[in-house]
Amino acid sequence: MSDSAAPADFLIRMQSVSKSFGDFKALDRVDLSVASGEKIVICGPSGSGKSTLIRCLSQLEAHDEGQIWIDGISVGSEASRDAQARSEIGMVFQQFNLFPHLSVMDNLMLAPMRVRGLAREQARELAMQYLERVDIAEQADKFPGQLSGGQQQRVAIARSLCMRPRIMLFDEPTSALDPEMIQEVLGVMEGLAREGMTMLCVTHEMGFARRVADRVVFMDQGKVVEEAPPQTFFSAPRSERCRSFLDRILHH
Repeated sequence: MSDSAAPADFLIRMQSVSKSFGDFKALDRVDLSVASGEKIVICGPSGSGKSTLIRCLSQLEAHDEGQIWIDGISVGSEASRDAQARSEIGMVFQQFNLFPHLSVMDNLMLAPMRVRGLAREQARELAMQYLERVDIAEQADKFPGQLSGGQQQRVAIARSLCMRPRIMLFDEPTSALDPEMIQEVLGVMEGLAREGMTMLCVTHEMGFARRVADRVVFMDQGKVVEEAPPQTFFSAPRSERCRSFLDRILHH
């Protein structure tokens, strides 16, 4: 535990977290707490800080001010403890970030062998388990370039799951996909949600938010402007900024 420990009932806690890129303040004193098993959808206009929040949680970006705790460990302090906290997190990006020169199976086996120290046979078994989980086991020996975008994103999700994370972060995972492929990826994410995975999803898929989210968080100009259960969020948004955003996105 860090000296200023986070409450034990939250798996994720952000307190007064700020992040700037030059003069641009991407996050402005953000507070957010997420309980184990909770599903959070983060939405907001472009440049509102959604992706930066996710990247700070995963420590792909170091935050400038405030504190982040993952399962009670303060991240951004000691390297060894950061690694421990990061190992709890799986991350799925807008772009699939698969290694094009490796087969699907080898993409999945790489991190469990190198990071977790699994033997090749163990890693293969684990990889196949998660390829089956995302309904793509028959593509195991193909290369990423031979797959559709939806299939590649499902491989990317399976690759994250191979590290057995407690938290999955999704940064606009369907925005690079053709419309007919979006549902196959959302279907996998909904399955994870039903299984009790703690999830934070940056997405504009409001139907997914209605079906899956415990809470919807609306961000604007680096701040959390509003958060509420989906029913309240969509039927009675409190702020004018949130109302205009929803009006635009729902009647697009």
